[in-house]
Amino acid sequence: MIIPGEAAGALLLLALTDSLSFGTLLVPVWLLMAPGRMRPGRITLYLGTVAVAYFAVGIVLMTGGGLLLKNASGLLDSTPALVIQLLLGAALLTLSFALDTKAARARAAERGAQSGRLRRWRDQAMGENSGSAALMGLAVSAVVVEIASMLPYLAATGIIATQTDGWPSALLVLGLYCLVMIAPALVLTAGRLFARQLVAEPLRRLDAWLTRSARSTTLWIVGILGFLLAVSAVKSLGWIV
Repeated sequence: MIIPGEAAGALLLLALTDSLSFGTLLVPVWLLMAPGRMRPGRITLYLGTVAVAYFAVGIVLMTGGGLLLKNASGLLDSTPALVIQLLLGAALLTLSFALDTKAARARAAERGAQSGRLRRWRDQAMGENSGSAALMGLAVSAVVVEIASMLPYLAATGIIATQTDGWPSALLVLGLYCLVMIAPALVLTAGRLFARQLVAEPLRRLDAWLTRSARSTTLWIVGILGFLLAVSAVKSLGWIV
C-alpha cells in the first residue's frame, strides 16, 4: 500500500477542501463565464498550470518540512504536543465561526461587487488575441496569492512526507492530490462544453455565490482544518477509538 488508508482518507478530504479555493474553483468559474466562444483548451491550460505550481510548492514543502517532521516525530507524538495540536485545532474551528458574521459577509460581498480586477484578468486571459503567457501568469498569480493561506495543503504535504515510503511514492501521492484539487473545475469545464444549456444557469449562480462568499469559504476551509487537527489529536491521545 502506497499510503495508509486513514491517511488517504484525510488527504482526500483535504484535497477536496483545496479544490474549493480561490485559484482552483473561483477563478476557473469566472473563466468559464467569460463572454464569447467557449475555449476549453485555455481552461485546461490554466488548471494544468495551477496543478504544476502546487506540485512544485508541495515538493519544496516536503523537502524541508518532511525532514523536520520525521526528525521530530517523537516530540510531535508526545502528550504535550498533542494537547497543543488539539488546542490549535479548536482555536481554528472557533475562529472560523467567530469571524464569519453577517456584517463581515456583507462587507466582503460589497468589495467583490465593486472590484473589477479579476474580471479584467479574465477578459485579458480569455480574449481571442491573448497568448498563453497571460493565462499561465494568472494561474501562477492565483497560487502565489493563496500561499499565505494554504493551511490544508501544508497539512497534506506533512501527511504525505511522513506517511509514504520514499520519494517515488510521495511524488505519486502528491500528483494525485493535485489532480483531485482541480477535478471539480474540470468537471464544470466538461459540463460547460457538452451541456451548455444545462449548466449555464447553475454556473451563473455559482459565480455570483463565490463572488459573495469568497471570505466565508476561506473561513470554512480554516474550520475544516481545525476540525481535522482536533480529531487527530484526540485519537492520538487515546480519548476516542
